[in-house]
Amino acid sequence: MELTKIAFGGGCHWCTEAVFQSLIGVDKVQQGWVASTEKNNTFSEAVIVHFHPDKIALKTLIEIHLLTHKSTSNHSMRTKYRSAIYYFSNLQKEESLDIISKLQANFNDKIITKTLSFNSFKPNTVEFQNYYQSNPDKPFCKNYINPKLKFLLQKFSKNIDKRKVAHLIPTT
Repeated sequence: MELTKIAFGGGCHWCTEAVFQSLIGVDKVQQGWVASTEKNNTFSEAVIVHFHPDKIALKTLIEIHLLTHKSTSNHSMRTKYRSAIYYFSNLQKEESLDIISKLQANFNDKIITKTLSFNSFKPNTVEFQNYYQSNPDKPFCKNYINPKLKFLLQKFSKNIDKRKVAHLIPTT
């Protein structure tokens, strides 16, 4: 089956990139800034995820996205960190809206994540791409990314490529 792509924004794109890079069925994660249209036409930190739907479902990707950033918080940094799912087709839009609607029952507060059309992408500079994979021992990675990956190991272990997070798995 061919690759499908969808884009996610919500928090720091270094964190978002690391989360999706750790998943089985995700072939590529492009980190940078995404813009939509109309009032959401400014660039916001985000990633484009290229995945195999036969290996990981869109529902799983969206659930992971909602659980690994503040998807219910409309904080003051929402311009830089727009909480969004950027779709590439009307079918993907409808499926994403349906998934969010069904997942809402698992959240105490209202999910504020927007479902927006993808318009354009600006990649981050090479030095910041694959940030976590290149810098796992940096304080930012230890303090912000490791907790997200540990959460994924607990809640989505069957979807995690253990080789990519082996340093976080306790040895016995």
